[in-house]
Amino acid sequence: MRTEICERLGIEFPIFAFTHCRDVAAAVSAAGGLGVLGAVGFSAEQLEIELDWIDDHVGDKPYGVDIVIPGKYEGQGELDVEKLEAQLRAAVPHGHREFAAKLLAEHGVPELPGDEKARELLGWTAATAGPQVETALAHEKVRVIANALGTPPADVIKEIQSSGRLVGALCGSTKHALAHKAAGVDFIIAQGSEGGGHTGEVGSMVLWPQVIEAVAPTPVLAAGGIATGRQVAAALALGAQGAWTGSIWLTVEEAESPPAQMDSLLKATSRDTVRSRSYTGKPCRMLRNEWTEAWERDDTPEPLGMPLQFMVTADAVSRTNRYAAKAQSVAFNPVGQVVGMMNDVRPVREVIVEIVEEYLEAVERLDSLQPA
Repeated sequence: MRTEICERLGIEFPIFAFTHCRDVAAAVSAAGGLGVLGAVGFSAEQLEIELDWIDDHVGDKPYGVDIVIPGKYEGQGELDVEKLEAQLRAAVPHGHREFAAKLLAEHGVPELPGDEKARELLGWTAATAGPQVETALAHEKVRVIANALGTPPADVIKEIQSSGRLVGALCGSTKHALAHKAAGVDFIIAQGSEGGGHTGEVGSMVLWPQVIEAVAPTPVLAAGGIATGRQVAAALALGAQGAWTGSIWLTVEEAESPPAQMDSLLKATSRDTVRSRSYTGKPCRMLRNEWTEAWERDDTPEPLGMPLQFMVTADAVSRTNRYAAKAQSVAFNPVGQVVGMMNDVRPVREVIVEIVEEYLEAVERLDSLQPA
């Protein structure tokens, strides 16, 4: 199951696991894959704490960090965080905030306690993601930095590669993949529409071979709907060098998902997701609920662009996470269509072992089809 990218990174299996949970990232790397911590929700100071923890729990294994610097966003070009935040807040229509607050109130979601406030400007911009990159590069065991939206800025690519790390970028189309290649990234993650979170419109089995052929010899990781070793075998058969997974780690034992959110994911079918701009401003696959439906109506506000929409919804994200048991009807639950295959809670190592065993079984089955 080893591919060239395994050799470059010193990992046993080409299984990459995107997660916002440090416990999951460390467990995946310890099991032979590569855990990738999503940094978008952390300040540089908070990220330092998370990476220190992973360093202490991953042994001599490598891991990665995922950042978000969109190719296009409101306030692009402003690198002073305070000025950018003030500029963006002034651009948010009051009616959007009123509508979001009304939705939460109608569904009985309590407000945050005391003076606690949600962080509205996350690492969706160059100004906020830049310090995250600096923090990640200070950790020797971080071997990969991937950008989840758009082609990373040239100076970011140069800085990461100059440090001896690999830099990658996600895409949902051949056009975007070619832009990544032209920018000189080390690998490209082709994510089909089935994937959770920010994703495009083209399905995985169509997208993967298109991108692999278009950007060769740049390595491609397949993403979007992968949960089994059979799917990993299919991705490698199409020319991918590995699998970039995400949704399946939401329901492992090590995940920090609140019990009510975990229950929603375990009960969901593959038909229960929708691509919606209602929480982040860009098409993001999540569980369909009354929040996503409300923002789609003709008589409600149109979701704003990134990062303005999240400045509207940051309070909702914090409240529906804190009060998950009361808030599932309007909660932000990003997940892919593979959620219909996520039916039990298991430790990370067990999931990795099962993927590898299924992969080997799939390869053996294909070999058995060869004429004697």
